[in-house]
Order: sequence, then structure tokens, then C-alpha cells
Amino acid sequence: MNAAARRSAPLSFTPKPGAAPAARMILAQAAHEVRLMLRNPEQLLLTIVIPALMMVLFSGESLVATSGPGKRVDFYAPGLFGAAVLSTAFTGLAIATGFERRYGVLKRMGATPLPRWGLIVAKALCVLCVEVIQIALLSAIALAMGWKPHGDPLAVAVLVVLATGTFAGLAMLMAGTLRAEATLGLANFVFLLLLAGGGVIIPLSKFPSGVRHVLDALPISALTNGLRDVLQHGATLPWANVGILAAWAVAAIAVAARTFKWE
Repeated sequence: MNAAARRSAPLSFTPKPGAAPAARMILAQAAHEVRLMLRNPEQLLLTIVIPALMMVLFSGESLVATSGPGKRVDFYAPGLFGAAVLSTAFTGLAIATGFERRYGVLKRMGATPLPRWGLIVAKALCVLCVEVIQIALLSAIALAMGWKPHGDPLAVAVLVVLATGTFAGLAMLMAGTLRAEATLGLANFVFLLLLAGGGVIIPLSKFPSGVRHVLDALPISALTNGLRDVLQHGATLPWANVGILAAWAVAAIAVAARTFKWE
């Protein structure tokens, strides 16, 4: 082709320039977030190792008096599912997002074609993926220790999704308003408090009635109570606990959306 022919030929833009579809970008970012979380030793300790060790320790040894029918593992399996959701959707997400904000990762992500809402959706998908891994591992350990679950798996999924929205909203609220170091300390402190007072390890029936009414309104208590109603007692969807979690989820996400600072 001579010079005149090349000048007259239409320009080729193969491959076609432009951003990928939003769904593909979100899935790629979610997969990246999962890899980052599973490669982080601190995150693995928090989300996988600690709940698994607690399942073996508390289900195998009579350290705390439990309540309800069945073996100890029938009480602790639903409670530790709740602890696993709390560790991933709240503590892990708050700490990771807080340091991403401090180091300018979120600011740089804002310059990419991935929209900010897409980044939030990708983080939510990452949390749900890790929770599936956690619950599968904890279920395998519990079944090996004689756990006999009851109830409808769909009811369990509803409770877990609502609790994930609640804890993720609270995590983004904390990470978007506090310094990273403060988020690190406060997220771990709240995690320990909710383990002790949210019905994960100690039955809420052991607390005085006045204190129990307050504890019952916490999202972790609504999650563990609901999971035990379904998995230990074979109940249908526990609407009271669903209502508590839904109210927390709406409030937490609304406040986080108004106060979150990306830089």
C-alpha cells in the first residue's frame, strides 16, 4: 500500500478502546479483593483460624454452660457462624478499608473506570464469597463433631445477608470517618465485646433480664438468636430477628453513605 492509499484508508481502533462493561469490572475487582483478603495473614487469622479454633474448643470442652436441645456443638455452630460473619463483614472490612483510605488507594481507584458504587458492590461480593468459605469450613468441622442441623437453608441465607449488610454498613461508617489506627483498635475492641455479649459464646439467658433486653437488640444477637432458632430448634424464618437486622441494615448503610469520606 503506497502512502496515498494509507492516508485514505479508514483508521483501525482494534482492540476497541474504552472501559469494560460494569459487571465485568465489578467481578474482576471482587476476585482481586478475595485474593488480597485470603493472602493476608492477619485477615486469615481473624476470619478463618479464630472461628475454627473456637468451634473445636468450645464444642469439645465444657467451658461454658450452653442452652437448648442437642449437643454443645448444636449451640455453638450457629453462634460461630455469626462470629464468622461479624469478623469478615465488620472487623476485616473496616480495617482493610480504613488503611486503603489512609494510603490513598480509594482515591486512586476513583481515577479508574470502575465507579465508586461498583467498588462498594465488589467489596460486598468479596465479603459474601469469604463468608461462604468460612461457613463451609465451620460446617465441616461441626459435622465432624456430631452437629445435626435443622431448619430451612433459605432462612439461614436471609439472616446472613441481612447481617452482612448491617455489619458492612457499620464497617464503612467507622472506616470512612475515623483514622486507620483508630479503626484498627476500635474494630477489634467491638469484635471482642460482641463475642462476649452477643450470644456467640455465652447464652443470653445467663445475663440479667434488664441487660438481656438491651443485648437482644444488638445485630449480632439478632443473628445468633435467629440462626439458633432455625438450625438448633428447627423454626421457620424468625421474623422478629429479621426485623431487627433489617432496621440495623437500613440505618447503618444510610448513615455510612452520608458520612463516608473517600480521601
